[in-house]
Amino acid sequence: MELNVEIGRIEESKADTIIVNLFESVTYPGGATGAVDKATNGAIQEIISNGDFTGKMGEVGVIYSRGAIAAKRVLIVGLGKKEKFDLEAVRRASGIAIKRARDLGAKDVASIVHGSGIGGLDVNEAAESTVLGSLLALYRYNAPKMKDEVQKEISSLTISEFDPNKAELVKSAIHTAQMISQGVHLTRDLVNMPANFATPTMLANTASEIAEAYGFNLILGDRDWAAEHKMGAFLAVAKGAGEPPKFIVLEHNADRDDLDTIVLVGKGITFDTGGISLKPVDRMGLMKSDMAGAAAVLGAMKVVGSLDLPLRVIGIAPCTENMPDANAYRPADVITASNGKTIEIISTDAEGRMVLADGLVYASQYKPDAVIDLATLTGACVIALGQGVAAGCFSTDEELEKKLIKSGQNTFERLWSMPLWDDYRKAIDSDVADMQNSGGRFGGVGTSAIFLKEFTDYPWAHLDIAGMAMTEKASDYIPVGATGFGVRLLVDFLRNWE
Repeated sequence: MELNVEIGRIEESKADTIIVNLFESVTYPGGATGAVDKATNGAIQEIISNGDFTGKMGEVGVIYSRGAIAAKRVLIVGLGKKEKFDLEAVRRASGIAIKRARDLGAKDVASIVHGSGIGGLDVNEAAESTVLGSLLALYRYNAPKMKDEVQKEISSLTISEFDPNKAELVKSAIHTAQMISQGVHLTRDLVNMPANFATPTMLANTASEIAEAYGFNLILGDRDWAAEHKMGAFLAVAKGAGEPPKFIVLEHNADRDDLDTIVLVGKGITFDTGGISLKPVDRMGLMKSDMAGAAAVLGAMKVVGSLDLPLRVIGIAPCTENMPDANAYRPADVITASNGKTIEIISTDAEGRMVLADGLVYASQYKPDAVIDLATLTGACVIALGQGVAAGCFSTDEELEKKLIKSGQNTFERLWSMPLWDDYRKAIDSDVADMQNSGGRFGGVGTSAIFLKEFTDYPWAHLDIAGMAMTEKASDYIPVGATGFGVRLLVDFLRNWE
């Protein structure tokens, strides 16, 4: 879709559809909405007076100009209550409005920046959120189907800005929103793909494309490479895999020792059967999404490259299947990770923490200022925080945790602080190894996180995104299926790093 900035009055736009807005309970529209109302001979005031539009969040009013202005239709999107208005409201309203425009058959759409006028928001942030909400809402997964479905598509989105002094800010915001949306869309595509498509090799190829596009250093470690690095935990999970495992490393500004270093680590289990500790058949197909952490890291690294962020950022994605092969690792095996610590296997379905263990050890060589891992790690986190509500955040560094939680608030990819108490460590004590890979059903969120802590020696945060990677219910700018959770959160965190 083509993105543009147009300096001038929205009512003079040549687009076939224009989008304006209104706060809840406002009876007399002002600003750009008032100008459109005047140009259409009070058409907006009329639907307000007749009770057909109240400005509630999620509400869209439609009027047809009948030649009064160039656009044939005007959409008025509700912004909700003014006292609750923020950037998330901008994203929501933008997504709602653009989908309605698409469904009505619009091709060329023009919109004002929601919230930069009477809403009181910074124009750059409001413009970015307007475009980002629109682009995220229009996402569709290109499913492999024999018969192409004819679908309505919008050709262009133009942001109309009356003040020429704000033009460059809006242009910059549009570019940023476009880059972020591309990263999110990449992550959504990868997670939505069936597991026979999104294999470790396919993820490695995606990483190669990102590296080539942005000049990243790239490592694609195979079994032999992992063995040379003594990655026993990663290789244990990969033993039963039919698909070749890949240990992916992307390095942005690899040689810039003068820059702060942030490492992102994502769990990349491209399909999780549970291994020998086999999962129930019911809904096992959803385990194609068990690589959502790795997909988020790849999506975030794409944005890091496109925005050329002034940091040294390393993306690590240990990728493999977890299968019940005759060669697969077993309960009661003892495995040695790359830092020399031994692990008694209680459950082969606690495999995500195994691949992350060697990923976290590998991160140490970069002498990082912070390491963040993302993983669809435990069903217990979904029980604790709810499906689609928030991800759990465990951290060894208070300031790092505060920054991440703030970025979660900024992007509405919310995090909730969780404890790393010593009690959890006692739960994974082993008589035959340094630790067990599972503390059992009770305390599953904490024991999984405390296990990972054993492989860190730097400021670290673990994000359990099990309840956030997929959704069965569409919302304003998030479709059914993969959400792309984590990309916007990480990018916001990196953009605001100090």
